[in-house]
Amino acid sequence: MEEQKILELIDAAVGGNSQALEEVLLSVQDFIFNMSLRMLGSVPDAEDATQEILVRIMTNLASFRRDSKFTTWVYRITVNFLLNYKKSMFAAHPLDFEFYGNDIKYAVLDETDRLVEQLDLEAMSEELKMSCTNVMLQCLDPESRCIFILGTMFKVDSRAAGEILEMSPENYRQKLSRIRKKVGAFLEEYCGLSGHGMCSCRRRVGYAVSQKRLNPQKLEYSELKTLDNQTLTACREEMERLDEMSLVFEELPGYQSPDVSRKMLHTLLESQQMKNIQQF
Repeated sequence: MEEQKILELIDAAVGGNSQALEEVLLSVQDFIFNMSLRMLGSVPDAEDATQEILVRIMTNLASFRRDSKFTTWVYRITVNFLLNYKKSMFAAHPLDFEFYGNDIKYAVLDETDRLVEQLDLEAMSEELKMSCTNVMLQCLDPESRCIFILGTMFKVDSRAAGEILEMSPENYRQKLSRIRKKVGAFLEEYCGLSGHGMCSCRRRVGYAVSQKRLNPQKLEYSELKTLDNQTLTACREEMERLDEMSLVFEELPGYQSPDVSRKMLHTLLESQQMKNIQQF
């Protein structure tokens, strides 16, 4: 959405126009969900965080001073919220690359083949790929994870990313370079998607089912709707190309926020609590 159009909608929303407010929030909802999904590593946690961030944006909309783009303002609120989010599964059970690497290296795969004989192996393999790459990001500390996601998946340029994270563009680029090398080294050794690693999504499906990391009756990523190319392009206007090791993450799709989040947003905007907030 063009900046001038979004500013007009913000003016109307701050003035009490609930339809304009809904349009403003819907314009950033998918970005917020995708950022939350990459930062938190699971669909349920991303859904919860998206709702909380949208409420935060809604209740602070009148404080948007227009000294930056609206999208930059939303990025900053989203990033600050997610960097300090403590209610996610991986916040309670943090990971590191050593643990994740050992889990790949020492997993017993042959004994779990029987678990996938009656399943759609291709669909399960794709689900595991989506899940594993997001979980892998949890091996990074929150700031490093955020820098990597902004640079590799959302392709935010160093000037904008520095503004969002309150650091110089040079500092951001240096940190991104170090993180890319760290992630790249792990992918090179362990991830088959890199072309060299020891792990195979197809071979690991049975093990993931046996460890209850994958539920054959509920393929969460397969149930999500992917964003169309035009939408993705619009979200990536400020881009910079990264090295080949980033391609494992660059190829991950963007998703529409789940219908439950959209219904929640509509219900919230029509609630008496929202009407009370708008009177202040």
